[in-house]
Amino acid sequence: MSDFRRLTDSILASPQIGVADIATAKSQGVTLIINNRPDDEEAGQVAGHEIEAAAAAAGIEYMAIPIGQSGFSAPQVEAMASALENSTGQVLAYCRSGTRSTLLWALSQASQGSNPEELAAQAMAAGYDVSPVRPAMDMLATKNG
Repeated sequence: MSDFRRLTDSILASPQIGVADIATAKSQGVTLIINNRPDDEEAGQVAGHEIEAAAAAAGIEYMAIPIGQSGFSAPQVEAMASALENSTGQVLAYCRSGTRSTLLWALSQASQGSNPEELAAQAMAAGYDVSPVRPAMDMLATKNG
């Protein structure tokens, strides 16, 4: 069952999705799915290549920016910012719970100069807490704002 949570008018975050969720994503105007979960993180999780194949069959682009236990890196933040900037429709980012996707979204947007306070409020409205990366968001926003 789909649990897509709206971060902005064009960005959704979600816990792990399955192949059946692709049709729901398509019906909601999703044109890009971003997988922020490493394969084999948990037994029984749907592999990225399965989501990628189902997305392709539905005419949805797919990108993997896996976030493992080591946390977030500058290249991951840059890849997310670029993907969001270049997307022309709705974007669905997913991981195990949706938290890593939301944190990466917040970092990427702060790196582009967005207000961290507003990003935190948007995340909270969707049920996610960005406080674990808030200092990094503030630093990125100051550096690039």
